[in-house]
Amino acid sequence: MSVAVAVYDSDQEALVPASEAGPASKWIVASYGFWIFLLSDIVMFSALFAAYAVLHRATAGGPAGRDLFNQASVALETGCLLLSSYACGLMSLAVSGRRFGATYLAALVTFVLGGGFLFLELREFANMIASGATPERSAFLSAFFTLVGCHGLHVLAGLFWLITMMIQVVLWGFRDVVQRRLRCFSLFWHALDIIWVGIFTVVYLIGVSP
Repeated sequence: MSVAVAVYDSDQEALVPASEAGPASKWIVASYGFWIFLLSDIVMFSALFAAYAVLHRATAGGPAGRDLFNQASVALETGCLLLSSYACGLMSLAVSGRRFGATYLAALVTFVLGGGFLFLELREFANMIASGATPERSAFLSAFFTLVGCHGLHVLAGLFWLITMMIQVVLWGFRDVVQRRLRCFSLFWHALDIIWVGIFTVVYLIGVSP
């Protein structure tokens, strides 16, 4: 038995087949494509997590995670990124309300906290490299720098994206296309937050266990 799908046409006040309702809105098309991008990114990070899980004990006689990781610094990194995600949520609410001042303020807080996260992460990398814990030292360090560094590159790309979006808000205001791009940015930033929670758990908590 076949089932006909219909949608409501407000102009004709009648139900019309979905196939005749016209193309999907730009937001639906854009969000569908962006979700595909996010899922592909999650697949990539899943592979990096799997590689780290296999190699985290392959230290080749070199330092392990418990010898290198500064838990206080990592906790500060985590706090910065979590708070930046909260500020990004406030920015989305401000965009929905078309409030320019609140949007700029929330975007600035998001940027500063995201930049602080990157600064702390780069300082951690620099300290590790200065102590001889370079990526080529062991398979563990190669997996660590690849996983955490890839996330850091995503955060850096997000900061550039945020600057670009604020320029577009200044030039074009809250046009539909700008709001769509800001929603996509918000999804991207929150996804990075979720991935970092996984890194914090797998790398910095479980990874330091004997």
